[in-house]
Amino acid sequence: MTGAVSKLAAPRPAAPPLPPASLRTPALAFAPSARRFRVSIAGRARSPIVAMASAKESNGAPTKRTSLHDLYEQQGLSPWYDNLCRPVTDLLPLIASGVRGVTSNPTIFQKAISSSSAYDDQFKQLISAGKDAESAYWELVIKDIQDACKLFEPIYNETDGADGYVSVEVSPRLANDTQGTVEAAKWLHKVVNRPNVYIKIPATAECVPSIREVISNGISVNVTLIFSIARYEAVIDAYLDGLEASGLSDLSRVTSVASFFVSRVDSLVDKMLEKIGTPEALALRGKAAVAQAKLANQLYQKKFSGPRWEALAKKGAKKQRLLWASTGVKNPAYPDTLYVDSLIGPDTVNTMPDQALLAFIDHGTVSRTVDANVSEAEGVYSALEKLGIDWGEVGKQLELEGVDSFKKSFDSLLVSLQEKGNSLKTASV
Repeated sequence: MTGAVSKLAAPRPAAPPLPPASLRTPALAFAPSARRFRVSIAGRARSPIVAMASAKESNGAPTKRTSLHDLYEQQGLSPWYDNLCRPVTDLLPLIASGVRGVTSNPTIFQKAISSSSAYDDQFKQLISAGKDAESAYWELVIKDIQDACKLFEPIYNETDGADGYVSVEVSPRLANDTQGTVEAAKWLHKVVNRPNVYIKIPATAECVPSIREVISNGISVNVTLIFSIARYEAVIDAYLDGLEASGLSDLSRVTSVASFFVSRVDSLVDKMLEKIGTPEALALRGKAAVAQAKLANQLYQKKFSGPRWEALAKKGAKKQRLLWASTGVKNPAYPDTLYVDSLIGPDTVNTMPDQALLAFIDHGTVSRTVDANVSEAEGVYSALEKLGIDWGEVGKQLELEGVDSFKKSFDSLLVSLQEKGNSLKTASV
């Protein structure tokens, strides 16, 4: 498919204050029949990647060089870790192994807080001080983000602000609230108070204008939940518009990444292809996600070149890097490094969960692939369209599912924190 891209152009501060009333969500109602969640006080097992990295340091020697170092030094791709929990110092061996940033989301924090006793002491103090569940949640999260930012600050400084970021997401309940998202981003940026924090904003239609305004206020953003090329182009334009509207003479400290989701695309499209069931359809399974991602990279090259971009670059602006998200392989029939190996190239980021990171360190291939066989990617994209796969609808469904998943994680954690807070109050009476 020729012209596929152009065709789609359409010292830690004091405890943070409570979010402004307009950002706080209504208190949860707990019906007797509501499903109960409990925050576990059991210890958390160390992740495989942390255990592996720590083993390499058992004799006190630095962690050995890994393929993650080669990804960055040879190919210009920054490997990030898609997880965050206490103790945050577990990130140190990962950093030594070549990890250059961290992403988090409501689901990650739901798992971290609900499965670990590491948050108990701070949570008890917050409840004793009269905090409600949601206020306590944000203080737990903000402490983790601040501590992680401190660990990655040397990378941030060494790269002059190009790398070494830690991402924290606004409340998923604001995914359809333009101004609420803007205010939440401003608040989070202020209370975290670290130069290398990225405020995550979803790429919903309502939040694309939020991205523009937040960037124009000089706040760096990780745009998340991007599932289609058309929405990705709107995200790039919001970034460029925001830089132009900022009025800043030096744009070098306002940066952004665009988190383009990968594996979830294959999960959905593969189901559609299996429903079609023809040999032609079945032969395209496992190819949709990488094909679309490669076309997204072509769009990136186009948008971050030419007179408009050059004018911004003269003021110190940095390109909004493509970040490959959802890179854990969900189908065991596919190679476990598929969404890393296939999308390697300069000025990109790949944020990997535990298993993807382990797999790549063990047997990943460091080779530039993101702009290889683009004509083949165009052919796959076009063939899927001819079979009736509507890329716009795919993106819409995945966005709805992504937002809903984060909301459910956020809500379930607040329920469990509320219950735990109630039990602590009862025990203290």
